[in-house]
Amino acid sequence: MRLLHWLVLSALAGPLPGFAAGPKPCVPIDQAPKQLSKDICISVHIYDVVELPDGTRFLDVCAPQTTDDACRFTIISLREDHIEVGELRKYRDMDVQVRGIVQPMHGRAGMVLSHARQFYGGPPKFKPNPRLARGFSADQSRPPINDPNLRSQGSGRAFMNTRDQEAAPSK
Repeated sequence: MRLLHWLVLSALAGPLPGFAAGPKPCVPIDQAPKQLSKDICISVHIYDVVELPDGTRFLDVCAPQTTDDACRFTIISLREDHIEVGELRKYRDMDVQVRGIVQPMHGRAGMVLSHARQFYGGPPKFKPNPRLARGFSADQSRPPINDPNLRSQGSGRAFMNTRDQEAAPSK
């Protein structure tokens, strides 16, 4: 009965301060290159959107007076993510917050924009590792990995080979 009373009181009181970890605040663009390989939120002003002939788009986050060599951060959206990301020109001359993983990119830090939810604190689009999924199709009836222990007894190695049986000790 005391446990039930305690649970009702704790639910009414709300979450404890130590356990109520809300979303982390966004960091300014000048601190982003120091956060390599981390999933962070950045606050940035989009000065321009540049689209290359191959469909790759860049969000220009450096002021117009900054030279290209002095710009230390970039946000890139690849052609294959165009549908998930949507139109980026609407963000021109806007302050936005973008969540993603900071990666080294050709001598500067950068972030890949692969889904529109990244503008709202959501994660990037999941992309499976092609090395792990090589040769696998959902139409197949075999597992996506080549593990000898998962094969049937008739082909290749098996966990217990029937030829290697030991005789039971006699009494």
